[in-house]
Amino acid sequence: MLKSRARLNRQFDRIARHIPQTAGILAHLRRPGARWFRIPLGIVLIFGGVFSFLPVLGIWMLPLGLLLLALDLAFLQGPVNTAIVRGMRKWSTWSRARRDKKRSKR
Repeated sequence: MLKSRARLNRQFDRIARHIPQTAGILAHLRRPGARWFRIPLGIVLIFGGVFSFLPVLGIWMLPLGLLLLALDLAFLQGPVNTAIVRGMRKWSTWSRARRDKKRSKR
């Protein structure tokens, strides 16, 4: 369980590095006292991610909501970590292939 928690913290750190504007908000949400705000926010984000076909909402809400809930629900930590890591690997593979395809067209 400690390993899952450390991996989850690394995922949040990665988000904060890639999107520096979120670093302060994520740091605030990761505090132990923010649990009563974090759980409802996670549920709302998951709900919004399910309805990502609407103009304002997006699929980005689903993994963020799951990450927030995994901070408090230990049984979600393993599956969420695995899904996020696999998703990031697929994303980087896809974006690398797309970038290489653009370079070859030049």
